[in-house]
Amino acid sequence: MNNPTARADRPTLTIRSPQDAVSAVPYLLGFHPAHSLVAVGYAGPGGNTCAMRLDLPHPGEADLAQSLADRVAEALTRNGFHHAMLLGYGDAEHVAPVIDVTRRSLEAHGISIQEALRVHDGRWWSYLCDNPGCCPPDGTPYDISSSIVAAEATLAGHTAYPDRDALVESVRRLPDTDGRIRAATDRAERRLIGWIATGRPSKEIRADMVEEAVPLVTRLTAAVPDALPTDDETAWLGVLLTDLRVRDEAWVRINADDPANDITLWRHVVQRVHSPYVPAPACLLAYAAYCTGDGGLANVALDRAVEADPAYSLASLLREVIHAAIPPSRARLHMTPEQLATAYAEQEEPTPP
Repeated sequence: MNNPTARADRPTLTIRSPQDAVSAVPYLLGFHPAHSLVAVGYAGPGGNTCAMRLDLPHPGEADLAQSLADRVAEALTRNGFHHAMLLGYGDAEHVAPVIDVTRRSLEAHGISIQEALRVHDGRWWSYLCDNPGCCPPDGTPYDISSSIVAAEATLAGHTAYPDRDALVESVRRLPDTDGRIRAATDRAERRLIGWIATGRPSKEIRADMVEEAVPLVTRLTAAVPDALPTDDETAWLGVLLTDLRVRDEAWVRINADDPANDITLWRHVVQRVHSPYVPAPACLLAYAAYCTGDGGLANVALDRAVEADPAYSLASLLREVIHAAIPPSRARLHMTPEQLATAYAEQEEPTPP
C-alpha cells in the first residue's frame, strides 16, 4: 500500500458540495486518484484542510480495511481535524466496504462525516443521501474542468497530473542521450578528487565544499524559473550535496513560506543527476513540496531518494512525518543558517576528558 498522500495547510479551495469535493481532490493531492480512498479533513488548526489518499484493499480483506480506517481516523484526530469527507474511487464492490468501516472508525474518534461519496467513470454517488431528486441511483455526472474549484486551484498555482504514474514521471531522471550530464558529472567528480588529492585535512575540504555550495544554491534558487542551472552547475551541486553539512545548509535555506523556486530547482537537479547523487536533492525537493502541503510530490521524491539509497536517514525522517499526516506548518525546520553553524561547531568541539 502506498504511503498517504496529503496536501494540507492550504485553505484556498472552497468546498460546499459533493461536486466541489470531487473537483477539489485532484488538486489537493496533485493528481487524479484511482482505486483509492481519500479522506479530506477540515475544521482543523487554523481552518486548514488535509487530504489523505490510500490504496483500496481488495474485497474480503476486512483486517486491512479496518487498519486503513483506523490509520485515517488516528491521523485526523491527532492533527485536530473535527470534520471529514470520504471519497472512494472505484467500483462499488471495492469502495463500499472501505467507506463503511472508515465511517465507523471516524465516528468512534468523534469526527463528524459531512459527506461520503463513491467516484467512478465520471459520476459520483453519495452514501449519505438517498433522495433520487439530488442523488439519482445511476450517479451524478461531473466535469472537473468547468468547476469553480478547478479555477480557484489553477489560480492558486495547484496542478493535477492525470494520475499518480504521471506524477512519478515528473521526478524521474531525464534521458542523457547525448551524454552531457555524464560528462558534466565526470568533471565534477574530478574536481572534488583534485581537492582530496592535495592531502589537506578532510575538515578543510568539507569547509571548502560548504563555502562553494552556499552561494551556488542561493544564486541558483534566485535565478529560477527564468534561468535553470547548467549541466556543470547541476552536476557540481549534486556532488557537493553528498556532504551532509552542505545538504543541511541547503535545507535551512528553503523558503518554507513560498518554496516555488526551491521546488523548481530541486526537481531540476533530481531529474538530471546520476543515482549516487539523488538522495539529498530528492529529500530537499520532498521537504519543499511538503511545505506547500503537496504530499503527493513529496512522496514520489522520497521514493526516488530511497531507490538510490534505502538507508538514507533524512528520507526515513520525512517519510515518517508524511505517514503521520503532520500538517506542514508543524513539520517545518525552524532553524536559521546561524543556528545550523552553531550546531555543527558544537559537534566538532573536542569531547572534554
